[in-house]
Amino acid sequence: MTGKIPVAPLASLRVTKHQIAKHGGIPNTSIHNKPLTIYHGVFPSPDLTASHIEGHLKAVGVCTPQWRYTMFDTTHFHSTTHELLVIASGHGKLLFGGEGNPGKVEEEVTKGDAILVSAGVGHRRLDVTSDFEMVGSYPAGSAHWDMCYGREGETGVDERIEKLGWFEKDPIYDGDGPAVSE
Repeated sequence: MTGKIPVAPLASLRVTKHQIAKHGGIPNTSIHNKPLTIYHGVFPSPDLTASHIEGHLKAVGVCTPQWRYTMFDTTHFHSTTHELLVIASGHGKLLFGGEGNPGKVEEEVTKGDAILVSAGVGHRRLDVTSDFEMVGSYPAGSAHWDMCYGREGETGVDERIEKLGWFEKDPIYDGDGPAVSE
């Protein structure tokens, strides 16, 4: 599938944004103050597929789709890039911020939701349906994504995150949208 697909009108889109404090070795949003942003029901079509999502993201050109999979069940984060996750099928509960973090976010997500995970934000799956699949995408031209776990010995994490830029256009709306609005 190629080309843009219908998205929820911005005026009716429900968006939640979370600032999550550093917890142990997981920086979360403490370095760049860019929130974890959840676009609830941004792709409203009941016929939505991973191919539709990939075609839309490629047409917008802000993020490049790189994989289809579930989410790992171990808390991890990325220090070399931000990540856009779009739920292509199923539903479940995800954890952001790290286990034991008093500021953690547990979020129910479902097909058609998108999650903009800023670099440093710990994330993992808690409980998902057997058909749960996401399209994972990264800013066009960004360095290869890394896997960090907040463990001792992971060096240079803060410095890599500090060097990252932010979006000039929303990766789903191709202009103004939740990623570039306050």
